[in-house]
Amino acid sequence: MTISAYFSRAGNRRRLYDGPLGVCIDAYAARLVGEGYRRSTAWRSLRLVGDFSRWLERHRLGAGDVDERVAATFLAERAGCRRPQTSDRSTLNKLLVVLREAGVAAPPKPAEVNTRERIFNDFAGYLARERGLVPRTIIRHWPPVRLFLQEAGVEVIGDFARLDQAAIIGFVERHARDHSPAAAKGLCWALRAFLRYLRRQGWTSIDLAGSVPTVRRWRQTSLPTYLSPEQIQQVLTGCDRETPTGRRDFAILMLLARLGLRANEVTTLTLDAIDWQFGQVLIDGKGRQRVAMPLPADVGAAIASYLRDGRPRSDSRRVFLRQDAPHVGFATAASVFVVANAALTRAGIQGFAHMGAHLFRHSLATALLRSGASLTEIGQVLRHRDPDTTRLYAKVDIDTLRRLGAAWPGGRP
Repeated sequence: MTISAYFSRAGNRRRLYDGPLGVCIDAYAARLVGEGYRRSTAWRSLRLVGDFSRWLERHRLGAGDVDERVAATFLAERAGCRRPQTSDRSTLNKLLVVLREAGVAAPPKPAEVNTRERIFNDFAGYLARERGLVPRTIIRHWPPVRLFLQEAGVEVIGDFARLDQAAIIGFVERHARDHSPAAAKGLCWALRAFLRYLRRQGWTSIDLAGSVPTVRRWRQTSLPTYLSPEQIQQVLTGCDRETPTGRRDFAILMLLARLGLRANEVTTLTLDAIDWQFGQVLIDGKGRQRVAMPLPADVGAAIASYLRDGRPRSDSRRVFLRQDAPHVGFATAASVFVVANAALTRAGIQGFAHMGAHLFRHSLATALLRSGASLTEIGQVLRHRDPDTTRLYAKVDIDTLRRLGAAWPGGRP
């Protein structure tokens, strides 16, 4: 694929080949085509690359000299004579990727890291190797640990030796009420892990993890919120399946409502995980679980409709892609939350504390319970490792619980 996909005039095409970046302009255009950029957007990107190439030539720089610093200098100078676009920086970042993949430009220089950053990097490796945590769980440690080091005045490794029990207890007491009880427990959890790491490294003389107070939080104190079957159907009906986005959102909602998948499980679902012959789908679940689940016919039909008539052409193996270029998988599970929240709002459903993907998971569990499924069976469908997690739904069956309750002494029979 060459720039002829975007420029019909031979003169315009020749100008793009001028300068040191002309050798990679076709590879860059091919990347734009592969990621599904519209003609107008790709045209602006290629014009910017052409301007950059001529700027390099005037400054007697070659393609091998291009890096983030050179690109930033060009954009700063260009802003003095032409109004910058919000996409200019990302355009040149994509160019850098193409140059580096072709071996033309040097790899990015490693950023200079201070002592704290090195400690964080080593701590992340410890959590992955020793604790078996995944990156999205590891990253939750950063905010409380960064705040702790800042308040404790830790600048170099030798400063850890002066940490004591009073500093740790004082930190927790100051910040335990900053957010919810769950956030306070997470703060203590992260701090304990970090203090164990310090002791393992020999940077503290004693194990200070035991100094972290316990935040009490009663489990399962509230009833799970859920949608009725009629409300679920109302949400599904609200999707406009005449549009590619509507077909995608309908397939996502079907996975949430019929299989009770978590948002991240929908985000990371790949084409290779679906076994159409045997009607199964392989789910990468919480805690590094890989579980094969049955694929109901209506869910499979919704996914197939999206793949056939709604999914953009892309090299990505993710099932669900962005509709706007670049056509890649969702960056985070937040995108699935947005799809679920928009569908609930569109259906006029209000009054729930959590208007997102997990509401469909609670609704499926409640529907299974009321249809006669046991808690063990519900736990298998939702892939709970702890039976106590599933027992939460027992509180929803008020009629059964009423029969278990003893009569009030002296009350009416």
